[in-house]
Amino acid sequence: MNIVLDTNVIVSGTFWSGASFRILKLVDEEKITLIISPAILEEYDEIIHSEEILEKTTLFQQARIYTLQKILTRAIMIEPLEKVNVVKDDPDDDKFLEVAIAGDVKFIISQDKHLLNLGCFRKISILSPEEFLNFFESKS
Repeated sequence: MNIVLDTNVIVSGTFWSGASFRILKLVDEEKITLIISPAILEEYDEIIHSEEILEKTTLFQQARIYTLQKILTRAIMIEPLEKVNVVKDDPDDDKFLEVAIAGDVKFIISQDKHLLNLGCFRKISILSPEEFLNFFESKS
């Protein structure tokens, strides 16, 4: 099953336990496949190394490195061909929709209200980490 993870799920799953952590574990166990684009990888790297995150997570340097390595080794990189203009309040979030279209993804997992408010886009469900886990576990 191919998924796209919003950056906030990557950050939450890297530094805190909970649903986002469990999703990253599923990626690590190769039970789900993470689809990314160069633009998404750049955002992951930028946010994980941002001053705000560094201040909150100084004890978790290894977790930061491990997460980026996991993404690089486990994710499938796709360069989207189609541009969309859907998320009016945060156009930067359109990149998650674009890679989901290009990667034939069924789920975008996010904690971002701009994406979650869409609910669904072109048969791509946009779910919170908890909602996705409920679905995934019900199908396992």
